[in-house]
Amino acid sequence: MSETWPSPPVPTPPLVLRGRRFDASAPAVMGIVNRTPDSFYAAARFTDLGPGLDAVDRLVAEGADIVDVGGVRAGQEGEVVSAAAEVDRVRPFLLAVRERHPDLVISLDTWRAEVASACAEAGVDLVNDTWAGADPELVHVAAELGAGYVVSHTGGLPPRTDPVDISYGPDPDDVVRDVVATLAAGAARAVAAGVPAERVLVDPTLDFGKTTRHSLRVLRATGAVAALGYPVLQALSRKDFVGETLDLPVDERLFGTLGATAVAGWLGTVVFRAHDVSATRQVVDMVASIRGDRPPVLSVRGEPVR
Repeated sequence: MSETWPSPPVPTPPLVLRGRRFDASAPAVMGIVNRTPDSFYAAARFTDLGPGLDAVDRLVAEGADIVDVGGVRAGQEGEVVSAAAEVDRVRPFLLAVRERHPDLVISLDTWRAEVASACAEAGVDLVNDTWAGADPELVHVAAELGAGYVVSHTGGLPPRTDPVDISYGPDPDDVVRDVVATLAAGAARAVAAGVPAERVLVDPTLDFGKTTRHSLRVLRATGAVAALGYPVLQALSRKDFVGETLDLPVDERLFGTLGATAVAGWLGTVVFRAHDVSATRQVVDMVASIRGDRPPVLSVRGEPVR
């Protein structure tokens, strides 16, 4: 008699950037380099060119497939950064990274179309729009660059707005419904703008426009996001929902992050934005192998001698 075992969701379509394919059998880890003096996680701040480039080298050596570079802190704390100042922070750095790593998949974290346009020469492969199309021209710039595009969910809040008294309705799953509907519409707009579907990522964007309870609920519903038919990005690393859940400061949130990463991987996430690349790499590869999508690198224990 055959048994029926619970199985993970059907894998989402692959993400293809710079000729590389990322899917359930080969999940991508996106390392983070912040060109900001005020990023919430101090270990990811690199305002000087040399140390920043060394950080990229280290992330790649630890297993990063993509490196995400940002020039503005996400939250409302910290200094106001103009578009011109943001370009000054990221453009020279991206050019230097491209020269040092010609084949690396590079992501630019910005919500401004003019910043993405200014960085075209660096060969940006992915535009990580973490503020849900606040600048409606950004997706069109991504298409013109031949880059991928991240569709995010912020609950309608403008850039650098921290959530206060956020509600999506009386049903705890109302936030999930809003996330799924918003990401579906955003992905359709990206495709209509000329971004190939294989380059469109959907990101539930935990913490942004969400309380901790919202973020936990949305993470648990990752399968519903994956069912939209686009590769899923999860940015979980050391976020406030981890800190509030476990009552831990930023520097002590690694284990909680990895727990969330394992759940997200099992439920169909393809790309994982992470500060701690080596640990994340091991977790996502292990989960992919448990799912049955990725074979072990070695398989000699108990195998017959040939």
